[in-house]
Order: sequence, then C-alpha cells, then structure tokens
Amino acid sequence: MFRRSVPDGYALVFPFDGADTQWLHMLFVPFAIDALWLVDGEVRKRKRLAPFVGLGRGRADTVVELPAGAADGVSVGDEVRLVE
Repeated sequence: MFRRSVPDGYALVFPFDGADTQWLHMLFVPFAIDALWLVDGEVRKRKRLAPFVGLGRGRADTVVELPAGAADGVSVGDEVRLVE
C-alpha cells in the first residue's frame, strides 16, 4: 500500500506458516498487480487485481504480488520457484 508502482523484475513474497485462505485488497494501491496464490510451490490461483477496488482470496502458504502483466504466462497448476 501507498507505493506508486512495483518495479519490473520485482516481486513481493508473503510466506505463511501453512496453507490457509489468504485475502488481498487493493485499498490505497493506485496501480494493478498480478497475484499468485501458491501451495508447496504450485499455483493454485492467479488473478489481476484492479487499482483501489481489487479484492482476491485463495488458499495458499505463499502469496506473490507482481507488476500487472508479469504473470500472463503463468497458469493454475504451474510450479513457481522463488529465488533471490
């Protein structure tokens, strides 16, 4: 929240202790993002969230937020590996 953009090649990663329903909202976010809900590295849900009003939820042990368009080639069932 309160950022002006997400830089290309950058992601926000939110790990959780276990798989559970994870909610995302776009309140105070003035740009769209792509969100991935992962369980054990497998994409369970992918959604583009609209600025200010976007809302999403899915079962996940990790949520990844990316610049809008960065997840266009990602499908449910794909494996995602996170590297620093």
